[in-house]
Amino acid sequence: MRPATNHTKEVSTILWADDEIDLLKPHIMFLKSKGYDVVTCCSGADALAMVDERPFDLIILDENMPGLTGLETLQRIKQVAPHIPVIMITKSEEENIMDQAVGSKIADYLIKPVNPKQILSSIKKNLHSDRLVSEKAATDYRQDFSRISSMINGASSITDWMELYRVLVQWEMQLSATDSSMDELLAMQRTEADSTFCKYICRNYESWITDPKAQGRPLFSPEVFKSRIFPMLDEGEKVFFILIDNFRLDQWAAIKPLLADIFSFKEELYCSILPTATQYARNAIFSGLMPVDIAKMFPSLWVDEDSPEGKNLNESPLIATQFERFRRKCRFSYNKVNDSAAGEKLLGEFANLLGNDLNVIVFNFIDMLSHARTESRMIRELASTDAAYRSLTESWFRHSPAIEIFRAIAAKGCKVILTTDHGTVRVDRPVKVVGDRNTNTNLRYKVGKNLDYPRKDVYEIKQPARFGLPAPNVSSTYIFATGRDFFAYPNNYNHYVQYYDGTFQHGGISLQEMLIPLITLTPKN
Repeated sequence: MRPATNHTKEVSTILWADDEIDLLKPHIMFLKSKGYDVVTCCSGADALAMVDERPFDLIILDENMPGLTGLETLQRIKQVAPHIPVIMITKSEEENIMDQAVGSKIADYLIKPVNPKQILSSIKKNLHSDRLVSEKAATDYRQDFSRISSMINGASSITDWMELYRVLVQWEMQLSATDSSMDELLAMQRTEADSTFCKYICRNYESWITDPKAQGRPLFSPEVFKSRIFPMLDEGEKVFFILIDNFRLDQWAAIKPLLADIFSFKEELYCSILPTATQYARNAIFSGLMPVDIAKMFPSLWVDEDSPEGKNLNESPLIATQFERFRRKCRFSYNKVNDSAAGEKLLGEFANLLGNDLNVIVFNFIDMLSHARTESRMIRELASTDAAYRSLTESWFRHSPAIEIFRAIAAKGCKVILTTDHGTVRVDRPVKVVGDRNTNTNLRYKVGKNLDYPRKDVYEIKQPARFGLPAPNVSSTYIFATGRDFFAYPNNYNHYVQYYDGTFQHGGISLQEMLIPLITLTPKN
């Protein structure tokens, strides 16, 4: 009878080197009964020769062998076959030997006497963990499916939606890290959640904006400074306010482990105003005002949609107006980091920041990545999915001056408020819109006076001032794409759709664009 394989798709071949291999026959028979092909030898030299002759999936080494020791054999194996996981077994509990083994990147370290199930557990951890994790994740998600569906159908407050969004992001990251068959099911639930969330926003957004005391109203962009930064300054804290453009909850989850050794976190979500675009949401954060009020009170600092001028060039003056309006004396700095050179320069001048009460830093990498992904075929391939988009974010943060700036802040004991102005959503459904030549180019929202569009597919604002938005013309209308829609013009429609399908955009209504992270980081030391 063929031995049971414990659901392994292929037989794994294991090399076990021990000078007392004959005494280990019960262990070897146990592993063979579990479906493993176990090859044995009695010395390090024999082990090296066998590694040269045939492939192995895993190697078990006794540390105390005559001739080449286990550690010496390990070092040579790592030179010729660094990809093979090695489990070291030893009688010694000396810390020095353990340190050397761990430093040589062994897969596991077991101290004799070991029983067969210990070895089996270590083998499974190193050979089958991906499959086992994937199967467990799929099972757990399948069991959680009904609860998530109930959360979608029962969400009646912005708090409910924030909790649901956290759950969806958690599952997306967990399933994307495995070879799971549940991806399509999760995608279906995400689509359903976004559709229901968009209806919720359309029902409530006007009352939230017109009535700051409306029941269940979330924290919005203009209130971030007043509610989060001012209280910290009042307590005498030196605060760094760091804004990463286009920064979503899943991207925060991706970089969070890189900061966990130096900061503790207080995590919350807040709501971006509409449009979820830099010109509106970020300027609202820095000014503490809705866009229509910026345009009225500080017309020189507001840039209209049809202006060729950059839309976020007045952020430092807007911060100054907010402090002046609240009669607060605050020494602050403002720095925008668009590339590594700017990051290195800021790091080199870091000591100069410590005399300020507040230091504002804007990182534009993710925004530039989003635009580059649209315009560059190579970048589009590198960030073809949400998981790849997260991975690029994590890689940037790990290898850029950004993480060093965070470490420098922690070393000086300063607190950080980390947030964004809006998120992004990967779009894949075109909606035809006709507008005049003055209509803005954003794919997730349009503002114009002669817009023609399918009413059922958009959120429409015909009285911009009532929603805190400036009106370029008396008859200006704002429309917002929902879910994963994007606006496309009828002219050259097929080319336009093909060019933008699958790109990351912002400006409209979705969980990813509107519900965004607001993290307080406190140094651990």
